[in-house]
Amino acid sequence: MKRREFLGGATALLGASALSGTMAGTEARAESVIDRILKNPGHGSWNDQFDAQASGVALNSSKSPIFSEQTPFHIERAIGEYRGIVGNGGWPVVPANQKLKLGATSRNVPLLRQRLAISGDLDRAAGSSEVYDTWVTAAVKRFQARHGLPADGVLGRFTYAAMNIPASTRLGQLETNLVRLRAMSGFLGQRYVMVNIPAAHIEAVENGEVVSRHTAIVGKVDRQSPILNSKIHEINLNPYWTAPVSIVKKDIIPLMQKDPTYLTRNAIRIFAPDGTEIPPQSIDWNSEQAVDYMFRQDPGRINAMGSVKINFPNPHAVYMHDTPQQSLFGKLLRFESSGCVRVQNVRDLVAWLVKDTPGWSRREIERVIESGERIDVALAEPVPVYFTYVTAWATETGVVQFRDDIYRRDGVEELALGTGTTL
Repeated sequence: MKRREFLGGATALLGASALSGTMAGTEARAESVIDRILKNPGHGSWNDQFDAQASGVALNSSKSPIFSEQTPFHIERAIGEYRGIVGNGGWPVVPANQKLKLGATSRNVPLLRQRLAISGDLDRAAGSSEVYDTWVTAAVKRFQARHGLPADGVLGRFTYAAMNIPASTRLGQLETNLVRLRAMSGFLGQRYVMVNIPAAHIEAVENGEVVSRHTAIVGKVDRQSPILNSKIHEINLNPYWTAPVSIVKKDIIPLMQKDPTYLTRNAIRIFAPDGTEIPPQSIDWNSEQAVDYMFRQDPGRINAMGSVKINFPNPHAVYMHDTPQQSLFGKLLRFESSGCVRVQNVRDLVAWLVKDTPGWSRREIERVIESGERIDVALAEPVPVYFTYVTAWATETGVVQFRDDIYRRDGVEELALGTGTTL
């Protein structure tokens, strides 16, 4: 509810009560106070001043890429701030024993206010009330956005887990990532694509500015997306999907043991080394005989790569692609793939990649996809792509971002995925 709507409703209630004669003197004074507030010239901006001020700047509005040449300077400034926080004793641990949201009252809220104020998410003028009010909600939303969490303003399991990591640990995380960012802050190309694995996020960058950002699905903890530098050279429209040996072993064989119709239902064909198609029933699924064959899924709506595959040379046989499982992009934990990277709104990225390739416009891409025709598009100019691992960075607006260390590369167990309470 907006504050003006709340106050307007309060005015109506107070007025009705005054007419009934109940506590007339008190309510008349209260109504007078509220009337003065509503008639104040500044009341129309309350949504900005009160509800949003603690959220600061729009956290994802910056056009500066993570690999900007200025990012190391921004993270150095953040390191200085966090050293000051650590030197002053850090921040308190907020008891993770209640799920809190707007309107709740709890003895833990004053401690929560203190914690958020120390990290700069809450204005220190917000007071120490036990009420989880709009000040606190806006501050929690800001905190959540900075930590890659859904910014719903509700204090639950994952928000508690991120909030109760000590300031000294966050300082170490910033220092670890400063080294990574310095290594990647030089000239990376006029145009490039950056995949930040722990953030499950992609940036398309041109002339030093972010052209588009994309949510991603990256590798599971036991099937990690690799760190790599390469160049995107080709786009496959309506691609085949060829299953790597690892997926044949870990997924296809067990699935066929449970359901012999799995391959047929999913339009996956089996081919011998000489190109001969092999019927599924000719293979002994209780052995590893299947790894000697190629498994290829036909183009179509259920194809594992959706409508688009983005190719770049690398020794890991990974690529970027579309997916028919669009619901995965809405998940909090987007570590679902076998190493390749699925891209939300991938056609926007593809249109940008091929814009300098003669004959290929967004309209032509859509036409080919709709037709179902299998076409490979060679880029006129290959575009650099970087698969990276950055769990902490800072922007020119002073916003400090943190992400879970999903592959445990920062060396601190507290930062790894899956920490927290059961709320």
